Amino acid sequence: MVTSELNLDTPDGAMPAFQATPDGEVKGGVVVVQEAFGVTGHIEDVCRRLAAAGWMAVAPALFHRQGSPVLDYEQFDRVMPVMRQLTAEGISDDLDASFGHLDDEGFPPARTAIVGFCMGGSIALVAATQRAIGAAVTYYGGGLREGRFGFRPLIELAPGLRTPWEGHFGDLDKGIPVDDVEALREAAAKAPVPTELYRYAGADHGFNCDDRPAVFHADAAAAAWERTLAWLDQHVRTA
Repeated sequence: MVTSELNLDTPDGAMPAFQATPDGEVKGGVVVVQEAFGVTGHIEDVCRRLAAAGWMAVAPALFHRQGSPVLDYEQFDRVMPVMRQLTAEGISDDLDASFGHLDDEGFPPARTAIVGFCMGGSIALVAATQRAIGAAVTYYGGGLREGRFGFRPLIELAPGLRTPWEGHFGDLDKGIPVDDVEALREAAAKAPVPTELYRYAGADHGFNCDDRPAVFHADAAAAAWERTLAWLDQHVRTA
């Protein structure tokens, strides 16, 4: 595996990104969308794990307009002011740059996917309504009823999914009520592409992040990751 630090061109200047590339044959490319804390060590580890499974994974620093901060998991007071500066236009530009990079690496839309966590999970679903790619996966993305960053609520957007989409949510997530998750399931089922949504009874928000002992749920994380890889293998064209 090879890891590298990149700078991707956007209308607002260079955007740092972390990339992990398999040593051998590459199935396709995956854009990994960060948590609210930035491109953390956990997000970089997700890229490495995807590379170990055969995918070129790139994690763009969506906070590049704010200096690309990586925030501590206890710095909640710093998270919201940074997040509030994100815009739908800026996010779309950053996704264009990320998928453009993968295309330059030889992976057209059908050979690409997007996987997002926390705020990145919301962005992954939005991206799956904006472009037709191989697959999309959301981990505990919020904004189901209220919308975020200038995008419409995810429940309103989900029937317009253009990309096969899979969602993972914890039942103990105080910010994403189970009733909203079920409404999202129903909305996504109306889309003209395959969709699947999983709930994890004992899991909280951030359950996949093993750098956060207070919320990490090993069983849920393992099951969600196995399902994620299977979803990518099922829906992303690898040749």
